[in-house]
Amino acid sequence: MLSSPLPTRFDLRAESSPGLLPRLLQPFAKRNVTPDSFQVRQGIEEMEITIACQDLEPGVAVLIAGNLGQVIGVSRVLVTPSDQARQYSLG
Repeated sequence: MLSSPLPTRFDLRAESSPGLLPRLLQPFAKRNVTPDSFQVRQGIEEMEITIACQDLEPGVAVLIAGNLGQVIGVSRVLVTPSDQARQYSLG
């Protein structure tokens, strides 16, 4: 049984590299998903990135999170489905 799409947020920490940003969109593009927002905050040593999707099936979110965690330079991926209070840490 497929789960209903949910608003989902991906919070990442990654090395500070402009070349990293387009690589973070590839897992979405290969699943024909366009994020609704993409925010980046430059820190002293790392970037904080938030990618949000309004309607994403939980199974697809898990696959995307796994791919994001494999991108070289990414040190942390947190996935937060909006209808649940807890956060899932992958990577």
